[in-house]
Amino acid sequence: MASKPILLHCGDDIKWNHDLYQKLQSKFRIVRSYSMSREEFKQALQSKKFGDFHAIYRPFWATGGEMSPWNQELISLLPSSCKIYASAGAGFDWVDTKALAKRGVIYCNAGAACTESVADAAIWLILSTFRAFSNSGMAARSLDAQQFKDVNNNVARFTRNPTGHSLGIVGLGKIGFRIAQKAHQSFGMDILYNDIRQLPSNIEKEVDAKFFKELDDMLAVADCVLVATPFGGEAVMNADKIGKMKQGSRLINIARGKLIDEAALVKALESRHLAAAGMDVHFDEPNVNPKLAKMPNVEMLAHTAGTSTDSHMGFERLGMENILSFLETGKAVTPVNLHFFDQAKL
Repeated sequence: MASKPILLHCGDDIKWNHDLYQKLQSKFRIVRSYSMSREEFKQALQSKKFGDFHAIYRPFWATGGEMSPWNQELISLLPSSCKIYASAGAGFDWVDTKALAKRGVIYCNAGAACTESVADAAIWLILSTFRAFSNSGMAARSLDAQQFKDVNNNVARFTRNPTGHSLGIVGLGKIGFRIAQKAHQSFGMDILYNDIRQLPSNIEKEVDAKFFKELDDMLAVADCVLVATPFGGEAVMNADKIGKMKQGSRLINIARGKLIDEAALVKALESRHLAAAGMDVHFDEPNVNPKLAKMPNVEMLAHTAGTSTDSHMGFERLGMENILSFLETGKAVTPVNLHFFDQAKL
């Protein structure tokens, strides 16, 4: 009887999907790295401590990441037997997916598992930037009667209802589309979008979306711009792009902090070219831009848009589903780097 392929499980124990993990155990011999420093992990790979493993499983985005970033230094040490890496979380800016592809490793993220959580947070940021809810909330919590009265008397001068305004989404993928659904169906916002390709007309019709091939054209007319695209190595909303946004519009980021030039954002807010901004993610996490933090028209979160028990349960499950699907069918559920492969070899 042939021996089971090896699965390297990075990080902590699973917490929720125990039945599925048992299935994984029936298909693989599971070895663990738990928590290691980068040097320890490199030495373990070099000495083949984990054996010739077939797959890597990282169930939680905040665990097993001690060896980050996953760059050529680590990837070059992977055994040739490794064919798939399934990790938690939506973003993958910490891993060189192109280098993995060159090594013959399919990388799978788990963005689909946090779609609802991120979309809900995006809606909250949209509402807050239109209505200044947190500014009002902080005035109430201050227990200062004058702050309370100042906000109560003046907030109407710079707040609007989102209904009837346009939401321009940069990157209408799974998460972006769910945000569009919520914004359009609940608040009657007009949906605009820019992406590398136009969606089929039947999908566009679900949210009455209007496609803009050129980002500049969308920025010029959108009342609120929401960034929902993966980080590709440079800021999507740099000084030039922010300067082309509609006067008095709003900018929201629920993707990756480095997608926005924060210095340019500060200038646009100070000059009142932009009315407000909402940020779940930040350029230099966990360090928040102090100028943005002091602005009452900037809504902020601590990179928690995708964080919920439901998301974490889904991260854990989807990683296992990717690995099992690849083992059984040769195809992963949510691969993100197939475009880097020679398609004829897949």
